[in-house]
Amino acid sequence: MKRIRVFLVNAGFRRPLYPLVTPPMGIMYLAGYLRSKMDMDLRLVNQRLDNVSDDALVREIVEFGADVVGLGGLTPAASHLANISELVRAARPETLIVLGGPHVSSFGADALKGTAADVAVAGAGERALELIIRSRFEGGSFGDIPGVFWRDASGEIITNPGTTPEVEEIDSLPFPAYDLIELPAYWRRQSMAPIPRRRYASLFSSRGCPCGCKWCHRIFGKRFQGHSAERIVAEIEHLQRQYGITDFEFIDDIFNHDSKRVSVFCDLLHQKNLTTKFAFPNAVRGDVLTEPIIDALVSVGTYFCSFALESGSPRIQEAMGKRLNIPRFVQNVEATAKRGVFTNGFMMMGFPTETEEDMQMTIDVASQSRLHTASFFTVTPFPNTELYNMVMQLHPERMEHVSFEDMNYCLLEINVADVSNEVLFHYQRKANRTFYLNPKRLARILRDFPQPLFLPIYAGIFLNRLTKGLRTVQGQGHA
Repeated sequence: MKRIRVFLVNAGFRRPLYPLVTPPMGIMYLAGYLRSKMDMDLRLVNQRLDNVSDDALVREIVEFGADVVGLGGLTPAASHLANISELVRAARPETLIVLGGPHVSSFGADALKGTAADVAVAGAGERALELIIRSRFEGGSFGDIPGVFWRDASGEIITNPGTTPEVEEIDSLPFPAYDLIELPAYWRRQSMAPIPRRRYASLFSSRGCPCGCKWCHRIFGKRFQGHSAERIVAEIEHLQRQYGITDFEFIDDIFNHDSKRVSVFCDLLHQKNLTTKFAFPNAVRGDVLTEPIIDALVSVGTYFCSFALESGSPRIQEAMGKRLNIPRFVQNVEATAKRGVFTNGFMMMGFPTETEEDMQMTIDVASQSRLHTASFFTVTPFPNTELYNMVMQLHPERMEHVSFEDMNYCLLEINVADVSNEVLFHYQRKANRTFYLNPKRLARILRDFPQPLFLPIYAGIFLNRLTKGLRTVQGQGHA
């Protein structure tokens, strides 16, 4: 096979009310894997870093002479995937265009509709993308690759039977291609943890989640696959040598699923006498923590940790499949906060069948906990989830005006609960007032936030949440 040129893009824009950006670990893993298997030139671009326009991005793709363009992103970036693919197709008709990432995992074959892409891959993409490239440049058919979506010569979208091929042992994957991004550029932005302008690197130490939450589209499936503790520490040592950093944030869905792995990881850091700091902005599973694990994580420098409550109602917990042990969650939040860790919480309101009583329970649990900060998001049913199917059975009319493309999480006003729009947004505003307008909590935030001088930059986000629903509301009220 000739030496090919591959251009990988993490698509989408940062928004003023959702400004976070992290190193694009998905395409970094892809790049690290591909170059270990084939002779190629690679370029990576995270569109979110500088909000590069689609036109400017395509000019760079053309100047690079890309034989393959891989486009990935969250569902709110879907409009970019369509536009970029159309522009690339017009400028370079023979270029192979492949879609991947969370949007494809959520929408499946439909992700190809309205785009000029040739193939789409759901789930982990390393092995599948290798097979796609080999099929294109070594002779073969996309139809022979299990689980992928592709267009035939007539333009018809085909869904291949089977499961997308994956790398079975994730420790065999090379390190993500940190050398293909400008890591210091991320130190000037807000990362997933709301702690801007610090020298850090992201780590993605596991894939898959065995929990049964009905709102999740399970990008990596339900089987938990974790890098070994030894592999994680080796990656940390590599990053410390290359960049001289000690601050790391884990963006795993459920880092602490395997308590033994966590314990061995912390022991290894001590044995190697490594200086580290850790943030867990994507949340840990709060009810499976134990005090020994909390102590171990604090001992290696954990200073920020998110906890996902979602709902304070046991009935909603059961109905939505998370089945969180709420008293144990509250206990572990308190234990973590007492050890000097800044604790952040994630809640959602507006679940199907949710009542005012359920919402008040969420407010009560969050407000009475030792969480420093909290977000009360609106439940959003994405296609190919159990939650979406439930809503389409109970209230299909409420999804008629919802556009997933180019959506803004912070401005989204949708309601699939058993209360009116007015009531739902009232409880979200009430949640923010009750949680934050507490002098003791405000004092704890000022005392414990890692960078208190930067707190004023979040005033706009807080004001937006306090006024949610007072703007024009999508759709009609519900009884």
